[in-house]
Amino acid sequence: MELKYKKAIIEDIPTLISIEQSIVGSKTYSAMLEESEWIKAINDGPVYIIEKDSKIAGDVMYEMKSPDHAYISGILILPEFQRQGIARQAMDYILKEIGEVKRIDLVTHPDNFKAISLYESLGFKIESRKEDYFGDGEPRVVMAR
Repeated sequence: MELKYKKAIIEDIPTLISIEQSIVGSKTYSAMLEESEWIKAINDGPVYIIEKDSKIAGDVMYEMKSPDHAYISGILILPEFQRQGIARQAMDYILKEIGEVKRIDLVTHPDNFKAISLYESLGFKIESRKEDYFGDGEPRVVMAR
């Protein structure tokens, strides 16, 4: 399965918002629905739109907090593309791009068992739990490798 990763630009924000709208109402994911959030994300680090067979399948993004620290700020695969290994391939892609750094971390919902299992298989370990992490009333776990 070949995936394409298109580096998002400001003009892609409507597409990114439409991807995020696919999971509105999910307690395990805090959707980014504001243009200002996406402008910040695009400026802070690469945001990629994931394509499979010329169709938009999701997005993935990270930011370098320092030369030794990367933060995976989001990954979302559209429901119709889930369970096809796309999230794993996207994580492999950005982990390869990040390269060797002392710390890579991310946050996910403690009830998002599929994501936690994927991250653990890539060497991440749960470090801590934070209540109301995004101000949405839901806890998150911090995972790092």
